Amino acid sequence: MPHILLHTLFFILLAGVPCLAADVLIIADTQLKPVMEVTFGMRKTLRASVSTLSPSEVRGNLTTVVQQEGSRVVIALGREALAEALTLPTSIPVIYDMVVIPPKINRPNTVGFYMATPASKYAELLHKHLPALKRMTVVASRDFLNILTSNTSSMVSSHSVKNLVEFVSTIKQMGNTEAILLLPDSGVMNSTAIEEVFLHSFRQNIPVLGISERHVKEGALLALVVDMVDVGKIIGEYATMALKKGGVGQLSALPPRKFELYLNMDTARKMGIRIPDEVVRMARKSYP
Repeated sequence: MPHILLHTLFFILLAGVPCLAADVLIIADTQLKPVMEVTFGMRKTLRASVSTLSPSEVRGNLTTVVQQEGSRVVIALGREALAEALTLPTSIPVIYDMVVIPPKINRPNTVGFYMATPASKYAELLHKHLPALKRMTVVASRDFLNILTSNTSSMVSSHSVKNLVEFVSTIKQMGNTEAILLLPDSGVMNSTAIEEVFLHSFRQNIPVLGISERHVKEGALLALVVDMVDVGKIIGEYATMALKKGGVGQLSALPPRKFELYLNMDTARKMGIRIPDEVVRMARKSYP
């Protein structure tokens, strides 16, 4: 796609240019596609000079790098980058993203966003477009449930588990629900557990709501995937605000605001679920 080619060209050019003084310093692994997409979106809303360094290039030396660069805002993408950014003096605004759920941070002048899709977004989609699916069940660790299932309607029921064995056992006992929602909780879920979820799904005729396009390919009815370019736009907006005001304060981590819908029409047919044409048109991609 054209914007992916632009991403690639940007980082090729960046790799051949010495690190120059910049208002905004991005710490990220530029080889990752999500980082490329976030940075592409960021440049749509951020009008400032920017430098990008990998976490390994600033490890243990970020404060000195920021001083040499004259950077007034630091953007950290990923947990390794965030760990480095949190060592900075609190006079430097830090904006972070590309963490699944937000860690506990007490540092002032810090604001962040997380990548996991809240359960409420799935509940809104089902309530508006798939009303036959009246109840949705979520199984995950307590930390994930506290963050991703807060402010959900009565149609969402949650089960807290501590490990992989409890996760699989709870899924296998599940029968009185219309949908199973997966959360990106690697602490209690791995590829083997996902296979068990899909087996139970088709045996019991209970659709799975996945967290990725891959899940949809494997048989999930649908997934809401974070729009990483839009994530970049949000970060750019906050960085612009930080440059103007000299800081970002200390706000609770915020969820994404825009998502891409993926559908598996074959799963819908096999389970007797009618997907309205409007929802099909909304989808980024539908698998036949």
